[in-house]
Amino acid sequence: MNLNEIYTEIIAEHSTSSRNRHPLEEASIKLEGKNPSCGDEIVLELLIKEERIEDAAFTGSGCAISQASTSMMIDLIKGKTVMEARQLAELFSAMIHKRVSDESQLAPLEEAAALQNISNLPARVKCAVMPWRTLEAATEKQPLE
Repeated sequence: MNLNEIYTEIIAEHSTSSRNRHPLEEASIKLEGKNPSCGDEIVLELLIKEERIEDAAFTGSGCAISQASTSMMIDLIKGKTVMEARQLAELFSAMIHKRVSDESQLAPLEEAAALQNISNLPARVKCAVMPWRTLEAATEKQPLE
């Protein structure tokens, strides 16, 4: 199995997984993210306590890229501080926009680095980046508590 097949498998698994796709009962922040160009919509829900993302989940629908990107992001940010999550979002954006491509620099993105080649598909860049922009906006908001 070559690397592209592995990446395709990772994206397919995350796009259909229900692991992170559910309402979050005690969310302190909820924010809707949309990609009007292809109809992707999510509601990102975060439980933040003492500047740490204790839990995260999403609901919504969209293309496989947007759903996989959201699921991978949630796996990555759970347990991280808000600052760490924002740094991951910045790194993801830099990767998608080809400002960072060195594998060692992308290591913190873990499975989300599988989306690196999306940068070669301009129509799909917004799909991949939408959940990460939603995360950035959500972590700038005040908690509901």
